[in-house]
Amino acid sequence: MHRSLNQTKTVMNFDVIIIGAGYAGVTAALNLKRAGKKVLVLEARDRVGGRVYTKYLNDGNYVDLGGQWIGPTQDRIYALAKEFEVETFKTYDEGKSTLLYKDKVKAYKGLIPPLPVYALLSLDAAIKKINKLSKGIDLHAPWQSQNAKQYDSMTLQSWMESQMGSKVARSFFQVAAEAIFAAHPSEVSLLHALFYTKSGTDFDCLMNIKKGAQEERFVGGAQEVVNRMAALLADEIQLNSPVKRINQDSEGDDVIGEGFNYRARKVIVAVPPAMAARIEFNQPLPPNRDQLMQRMFMGSVVKCYAIYDKSFWRDKGLNGLCTTNNGLISVTFDNSPKDGSKGMLMGFVLANQAKAFMELTTSEREKAVINSFASFLGPDARNYEQYLEQAWAEEEWSRGCFAGIMPPGAWTSVGKTLREPVGNIHWAGTETSEIWNGYIDGAVRSGERVAKELMPLL
Repeated sequence: MHRSLNQTKTVMNFDVIIIGAGYAGVTAALNLKRAGKKVLVLEARDRVGGRVYTKYLNDGNYVDLGGQWIGPTQDRIYALAKEFEVETFKTYDEGKSTLLYKDKVKAYKGLIPPLPVYALLSLDAAIKKINKLSKGIDLHAPWQSQNAKQYDSMTLQSWMESQMGSKVARSFFQVAAEAIFAAHPSEVSLLHALFYTKSGTDFDCLMNIKKGAQEERFVGGAQEVVNRMAALLADEIQLNSPVKRINQDSEGDDVIGEGFNYRARKVIVAVPPAMAARIEFNQPLPPNRDQLMQRMFMGSVVKCYAIYDKSFWRDKGLNGLCTTNNGLISVTFDNSPKDGSKGMLMGFVLANQAKAFMELTTSEREKAVINSFASFLGPDARNYEQYLEQAWAEEEWSRGCFAGIMPPGAWTSVGKTLREPVGNIHWAGTETSEIWNGYIDGAVRSGERVAKELMPLL
């Protein structure tokens, strides 16, 4: 179906060449093809989906090793799921959640963990404040927001310290922030945190399962929709084809990699800015664009799974949602299949913990994760059938997850280059989305936006 890389050097003329076959690139390609344009998608991996990666197991089950959730207001990915007849189902959250705090495990009902009252009040006030501040951000041009320069001169960490007198509150706010950004709050610009919060509705929505960003999953895995989209582009997608160089002139662009050289009138780069920075350009990019790609770093996350013969925690009235402010894994979810035929517990190793985790051996990692699961859910967590992990910083064509992040000073100095075309080159990817930035829905929206942007130019 898909052409391989092993072919003689050819030059073919396309309307648009798209670099990257994640949700952004495939959405753009499909929209352009349906408008009668001649497109080619070049993907470095041996699969489509990008940072969405469903691994199929020998017993017919699957695990999502990358992006997986869908929730309210993510209208564009819901529309595609409906169009391509992929069902969704609710993330399991019946029963009590689990808090590990000061080496004690407590089960609790509802959204609010049983923390000391002062910590809870401090935490609640900070969440309300970040929601209020985020409402004033201009999603189209964050750098033009009121107080943008002030917010961009601060880190999320320094803001947390100014807002919360309770150390416990700060530590649990940090757990939430790291689960949202996969970066330590000291690395993230407050302006970026506010932009991202508004982009995904509000902080509560980003954190929550019910009525939140983690509300539903896809039957068959999160790659199912993009796989079905790609089936309509069988002749237009070329896998195992990393793009090394783009040569641009006034007429169009040559897109070059090992064994191929294609020409197009326009090019869409639909990979994270940090990966786009690795492509060579015959005409140097504008300095501010280049600076942006140097500065917009990828988050650090390892997604870890233990698979059991059944969801033993459900039998105890627990929902598998566990959290701690002091541990390798700070948050877990029940990621069992819809039919509950297996028990799957998934934990995130995030930010600085992920960086330390990457230095352990494979067997040390597995042991550490299982110990972490057992600390939440007891000795039954040790009776697992299979352990799997996906370390996104090790992944050659992503070098991190969930998304590219703006450090202090980036939005207000070079942020406006994020979506600005450079000659014939246009930019897509979830990082360029105003709505649901960093999520699958944001990637889809960016693909739709860039296709619409190109239509009048072709």
